[in-house]
Amino acid sequence: MKTVILSKEPKSYSTQTLLKAAKKRMDVVKVLDYSRCYMEIEASKPSIYYLGRAVEDVDIVIPRIIASFSAYISTVVRQFEMMRVYSLTSSLAVVRASDKLRSLQLLARSGVQIPKTVFARKTADVTDILDMIGGAPVVVKLLEGNQGIGVVLAETRKAAQSVVEAFYGVGANILIQEYIEEAHGADIRALVVGDEVVGAMLRQGVEGDFRSNLHRGGTTQPVELTTKERNIAIKATKTLGLTVAGVDILRSKRGPLVIEVNASPGFEGIESETGIDIAGIIVDYAISKSSGKRRKDRIGA
Repeated sequence: MKTVILSKEPKSYSTQTLLKAAKKRMDVVKVLDYSRCYMEIEASKPSIYYLGRAVEDVDIVIPRIIASFSAYISTVVRQFEMMRVYSLTSSLAVVRASDKLRSLQLLARSGVQIPKTVFARKTADVTDILDMIGGAPVVVKLLEGNQGIGVVLAETRKAAQSVVEAFYGVGANILIQEYIEEAHGADIRALVVGDEVVGAMLRQGVEGDFRSNLHRGGTTQPVELTTKERNIAIKATKTLGLTVAGVDILRSKRGPLVIEVNASPGFEGIESETGIDIAGIIVDYAISKSSGKRRKDRIGA
């Protein structure tokens, strides 16, 4: 069995742990920088090339997605799908999860509870936007931001108006969300594989910073999820068509609220906190799904 891990960061912890787990279970495993893949689009024989060589006889593709390259990796994954290769994350799911606004719209439509959110490209009536949210404090997020970058807490109405106007002034696309004060700068990362939450941790922001991202210096600890939290994490993952996801949840007075669904979650923090072999679980799931796809293909043939 031959597996390709598509990663822009081959030395990262998550890519390396996936590589080690896959090598224990499969015959051939390669890590390819998807930005260096190129494709020949042909009706009879679609193909992918990497450093001058055709990428052939692949059984499984495991994408590791960076937001700034999501459009290109979705194209690469789609080409593998045209070659009848099983991808752990489908090209459509890559597109859905990489677009924060689209993913929130899909979650809301499916009944997944999210913080009150307003999106506008340009508006002179910032006051109306703040009223729709419920007033300050509010969280302002760049649509293209990640790892806590481009996320600002505006604590007063005046500050919120200044921040929103500043983002609009440089042509940025932003979301404005209500601030969940009772979360106290903490959120839950639930890691979903298939129909199961396989691990979870509580992330706490550093003192004075409401963002809980580990890249911003936040701390973690294991956490026991409620049944409702587990169900909402699984539902959010399925809503976006994902099989593996990191679902970020806030505990609010009105219940769990999903703030983001990450299609390519990191494993380091959650593996170190829980001791669970997340990479091994993911690879085993990919193998089982790939085997099922091959059986269907043979029957269809």
